[in-house]
Amino acid sequence: MCRGQGPQPPFLHWIELAWPARLKHPNGMSAETFELMLTGGHPNSLGRTIEVVDIVLAEPSRFEELFLCYRSDDEVVRLRVSNAMRRVEAERHDLLVPYIDRFLVEIGALDQPSAQWTLAKLFEALERDMSAEQKASATIIMQRNLAEHGDWIVLNNTMEALFAWSKDDSDLRQWLLPHLDRLATDPRKSVARRAEKLLKRR
Repeated sequence: MCRGQGPQPPFLHWIELAWPARLKHPNGMSAETFELMLTGGHPNSLGRTIEVVDIVLAEPSRFEELFLCYRSDDEVVRLRVSNAMRRVEAERHDLLVPYIDRFLVEIGALDQPSAQWTLAKLFEALERDMSAEQKASATIIMQRNLAEHGDWIVLNNTMEALFAWSKDDSDLRQWLLPHLDRLATDPRKSVARRAEKLLKRR
């Protein structure tokens, strides 16, 4: 289990994979693993993220390898995976749909801000593909993040997603408004302004 990950749900059977530094492709050429490609460089840089995304778009069968990089012990790798996921979703939304349950259970348990604010974006994008049960689970994850998280990007993305979903959910709207009132007084201007903007649209 990677660092920063919550307790493993008892019903989830992890597939333990020991990835070699290089893999053999069917054409006989060797290729670096995505985890290796996403390692190194300045933590705030994209590194080789775009290169990884281009490979996934060209070889969709490697999306699973990208997803498994969320299990890396390197938080920079996990950060870049989140960036890659958003880029892949924009080009090949369909690749993420079969992974909705795994995003909910596996990534929802990651204690890393980039994973949680990325989930808010992905949940919005995947809403139409979710079952009622999946959407309810996504809502719970985002409610937890809005109520308990301190990262400003997590808060901004999550309140936007929940506000959009609350338009058709009166119970969610009733839950959300007091939190927007609270965040409107947040000392961080970006958080306060976002909450104020949403309150004006209620």
